[in-house]
Amino acid sequence: MNGYSDEELPELNGYYGVVAQRAATQRRARRRKLVRLVGLRKAVTQQLKEGWSPEQIAGRLQFEGQTVRVNHETIYAYVYGPDGQSRELARYLPNRRKKRRPRHSHKPCGLVFPPDRSIHERPNYVDTREIFGEWEGDLMIFERAQEQMNVASLVERKTRFAVLFRNNDRSTTHLMNRLMGVKPLPQPARKSITFDRGIEFRNWRKLKPGIGTEAWFCDLQAPWQKGSVENLNKRARRYLPRDAPVAALSNRDMQSICDRLNGTPRKCLGWRTPTEAFREELVKLR
Repeated sequence: MNGYSDEELPELNGYYGVVAQRAATQRRARRRKLVRLVGLRKAVTQQLKEGWSPEQIAGRLQFEGQTVRVNHETIYAYVYGPDGQSRELARYLPNRRKKRRPRHSHKPCGLVFPPDRSIHERPNYVDTREIFGEWEGDLMIFERAQEQMNVASLVERKTRFAVLFRNNDRSTTHLMNRLMGVKPLPQPARKSITFDRGIEFRNWRKLKPGIGTEAWFCDLQAPWQKGSVENLNKRARRYLPRDAPVAALSNRDMQSICDRLNGTPRKCLGWRTPTEAFREELVKLR
């Protein structure tokens, strides 16, 4: 990594201590930019909390012609470095991991989320929202004081019907068991769920044998591909801000929030409520 390379004089290629030290110092300086520049750090941190990926943040700075910019790799290095870890910034990334996977290591992702489960392999009719029973799922994350507490959010794409439930931890086994234990629906009402590639969803293979539901996955760093549940999360944040005392919320509290969301008329449904649209679709299945 710190070797010297010269295309015109390849015989000089090799490792030189002074050159290596200079390269290492420059890399550290780049990574420390978010430590030294308070304004830039605050802006990047705020955008991370709003759900922007490091690529989006870096790209937007370039688009706006900002004089002070930062590379997305520098943001990742900061997030997974000591300063970012102390603030638990990694939980705001679209794909949340305790540690960053090596840049060119795609094998684990391919094994956990194989290409045939890509959103691009999902049947085209799902995009049209004409077929009932196609869902999107995500996790709503809260402030550090809430520790591992989170809220799972699900939305049916055609009717915009929402389901929210609280989780005491973020383990994939716990989440998938909770998903399969949600109030039972006829199989045609739960054909598939589209997730992002967060580690919480890596046990997706349990869904098909467990409840007959297929799983699809967005591209890396592309949460907008499951826009319905992202929109639901924004609506739900009115009642579940990041500092909400999740541990104190009962099942009745969660149901009350769902009822509010599902009882609000939606323009996209011809001013019907999601509850009304959902019930109409269930009646058709009888």
